[in-house]
Amino acid sequence: MSKLKSNIASSFKHLKSYCEAENFKGWDPYDGMNSKVFQALPLKHWDLARLAWIQGFKRSPINFRKLLLVPKEHNTKGLALFLLGYCRLYKLAETGNEDFGTKDQILERINELSELLLGLRSKGYSGSAWGYNFDWQARRLFLFKKYTPTVVATCFCVEALLEAYEITKNETVLKETLTAADFVVNDLSRTKHQRGIIFSYSVLDGNNTVINASLLGAKILSYSYKYTKNQQHADLAKQAVIAACDLQSEDGSWIYGLLPIQSWIDSFHTGFNLDAIETYQQNTGDQSFQKHLDSGLKYYLENFFEADGMPKYYHDKTFPIDIHCPAQVIVTLSKMNAFQPNEVLLSKVLHWTIDNMQHKKGYFYYQYRQGMSSKISYMRWSNAFMFNAMAHYLLETKPE
Repeated sequence: MSKLKSNIASSFKHLKSYCEAENFKGWDPYDGMNSKVFQALPLKHWDLARLAWIQGFKRSPINFRKLLLVPKEHNTKGLALFLLGYCRLYKLAETGNEDFGTKDQILERINELSELLLGLRSKGYSGSAWGYNFDWQARRLFLFKKYTPTVVATCFCVEALLEAYEITKNETVLKETLTAADFVVNDLSRTKHQRGIIFSYSVLDGNNTVINASLLGAKILSYSYKYTKNQQHADLAKQAVIAACDLQSEDGSWIYGLLPIQSWIDSFHTGFNLDAIETYQQNTGDQSFQKHLDSGLKYYLENFFEADGMPKYYHDKTFPIDIHCPAQVIVTLSKMNAFQPNEVLLSKVLHWTIDNMQHKKGYFYYQYRQGMSSKISYMRWSNAFMFNAMAHYLLETKPE
C-alpha cells in the first residue's frame, strides 16, 4: 500500500472509531431548538427568535450545546450516510480486504442501521418518509417541526436501505423502503415548470423551488421503477429531470433554486444534481440526458477545485469551505463511473481535507474559513458525509 493510501486508511479508521464510539449520535449545525433551555422560554413561539437562535448556534465557532442542554441524537440522513458507507466496506471485505471489519462484523452493522432507520420513519404519510430530529426554522417562511419529512432525508434513506437490501436480501427492508415512492407521488406537491415538473422540498406548502430537492424526488421514483417497473413512477421522475435540465445553464451549471435569494451556484448541490440524474439513467435505462451530465460534470470539475485539491464552496468564491464539498465529489464521480479518470484530483482533494479539516480525535470539521473556523464535531453534516465518501474512495482504489 502506498504511503498516501495508508494515510487515507488510517484517517478513515480514526473517523470510524470515533463515530462508532459515539454510536452515530451527535450534534448538528441546525439543532439549536433542541435546547431544553430554549424550549422552556416563551421566545420559542416567535419566528424571528427561532431563526436567530438556530443561526447563532450554526455560525458560532464556540459550541454552546452542552451548556444549553442540546442532546446528542441520531439523525436519519446521517444514519443513511453511515449505512451507505458500511455497504461499501462490505464490498471491500468481499474482495478480501478486511482492514475495516470482517464481512460478518460489517453485516451486523448494516442490519443494525437498517433497523434503526426503519424505526425512525415519520408517521402518518402515504409511504415511508424521513425527517430530521429537530425543529428547524427556514428563513421566516417555514417552521419544519421535528420529523417533518423532506424529500432530501427520505432520498438518502431510500438509497441506503436499498443498497443494504442488495447485500442482506431482507425482503421487509425492500418492501418498506419502496413505499417511499407513494410519499413522493401523494404527499409532495408538484409544480409545472416549462416542459416538466418540480417536486416540493417537503410536505409544507410553498417550498417548491429547489432544483436538487426535486431531483431527489425523481431519484426515489427511479428506484421504485427499478424494482417494481411502475411506469407512472418512471414518467414522473423523467418530468422532474426534464425541468432540472431545462434549468441548467449553457455552461453546465445550476443555480440552487428559483427564488431570487436562491441564485447562487455551489459545489455540493451541483454534485447532488449530477448524482440524481445519473441514478435516474441507471435505474430506468433512459440515457437521453447524457449531454446534460457531460456538461454538468465538466463545469463541476473545472470550477470547484483548486490545483492543490482545495475544494471551493461557490463557483466564484472559495470560502467558507464546507465539508460537503470534498465529500460529495468523491461520491458523485464514483456514481458516474468517472472516479478512475479523475483519481489524481480526488486523491489531492481528500488529502487536503484530511490535512486541513480533520481533528486529532478523528472527526471532521464543518467549515474551513480564512479567519476562525468552526471545529465543532457534527455527526450528520461532517462525519457521516466523510465516512461515506472515504468508504467510496477506499473501494474505488482497492487493488485489482
